[in-house]
Formats: sequence, C-alpha cells, structure tokens
Amino acid sequence: MDPSVHVKPARLTRSLLGRSRQGALATLMPGSGDPYCSLVNVASMPDGSPVLLISRLAIHTMNILNDPRVSLMLDERVPGDPLEGARIMLAGAAEEVQGDDAELARRRYLAAHPSAEDFVGFKDFSFFRIVPKDVHLVAGFGRIVDIAPKDFLTDLTGAEAMLEAEPDIVAHMNADHADTMNLYATKLLDAGAGAWRCTGCDPEGLDMQDDRRTLRLDFPQRITTPGALRKALKELAEQARAGV
Repeated sequence: MDPSVHVKPARLTRSLLGRSRQGALATLMPGSGDPYCSLVNVASMPDGSPVLLISRLAIHTMNILNDPRVSLMLDERVPGDPLEGARIMLAGAAEEVQGDDAELARRRYLAAHPSAEDFVGFKDFSFFRIVPKDVHLVAGFGRIVDIAPKDFLTDLTGAEAMLEAEPDIVAHMNADHADTMNLYATKLLDAGAGAWRCTGCDPEGLDMQDDRRTLRLDFPQRITTPGALRKALKELAEQARAGV
C-alpha cells in the first residue's frame, strides 16, 4: 500500500471483509488448547461478518464445535511483498448459521464461490458465521490500529427492503448491466477490464468479482432502499461514463 495514501481504518476493514475470498483460520485443539491453522474459503454476510462453509469432518470444524473462539487472517493479496499490503486479524466466535439466515449465507457464499454448488448440499457441510469481537488492522508500516465491531460492521438498520431485494438486484445487474459493471471496475476503481459481476450489496457498497479478482465499490452515502440504490448506481454509471 502506498504510504502517501490516507487510510480510513473502518472503510478499509469493511473493504477487506467484502473482497476477501480466502483466509487463514486459527482454531483451538481440544485438551491441549494448541492453535491449529487452516486455509479456508470466505464470503461475507451483509453486515460484513465472515461466513464459512465447512465440513464437520474437518479438524477446524471439530475444534469450533468444542470451542467457538477463532481468529481469521485476511489480506489484500497484493503482488510483490505481501507484507506491504493491508491485512486484518479478526478475533471472534464461530457459530453455525440457522433459520432464515442459512439461506442468506448460502446465497452470498455461492455468489462468491460458485464451484461450492457441487458440495454445498452434503450433509456434513454447514455454514458458520464468525461474530467479530475485534479487529487488528495492519495497513502498512506504522499503520496499525485496533477496531471494535461497532466501528467496522455495516449498520443494517432500516435497510430491510434493500436486503430483501438483494437477490433480484444482483440478478438484474448481472443480466442487464454487465457493461456498467465493467465501467465501475475500470473507470471508478482503476481495475482491468473483465467479466465483472455483482456478488452482493449492502447500505455501504457493492461487491464485484471477476474470477479471482474482487472489488468493493463504496457508495457516496448510506443507502437503505431499492429506489435509492437504483438512483445511486445510475449516478455512479454516469460518473464512470464521463471519465471515458
């Protein structure tokens, strides 16, 4: 990360939570309490909390069922020295997703990891959400800060209508506005052209993905309704086209 760039810790943390697709998960071994680290695929719930699809046959899942305390390391995966990129260590408790939230977790996870469709229905696999306790952000040399969940999790208050409409919004953007998604990526986020698609939205921004590349398009202001979202996306598209 360029040291001359001003960092907003909460926004950067939200961006990493929305963009990350893999992370290092640390759990505790029963009895000894020894740390056990494993590589896991990650998606996020609308508030930014990480969600995992893991098997009960895996050691990390058995550890979680014995002691839900976990740590999750996420990083920017920048080229070159990885220590120059931003990363977060999120500490919290992993809990199995139940009820209506299970379908939400399924939809959001499969949007980020379509290949998981092959095994998501297996009986030993379940979704687990990590409920954050705190985050330790390293945003470059000398840029280290601890952040409380209330400061980086997305406030969903009043956004029920938009979240309910999220599946239709995502489907509409991907079916009818692929060119616009590419404009967002190339003109607003300085990314390369590609088959960019929408994977989710929340009051603070839009998540986008092209194979292994991910982006987070922050909204200029908080959005809570489908109508306000349509207006904001149209304005962002006009802004992108003006920069063509």
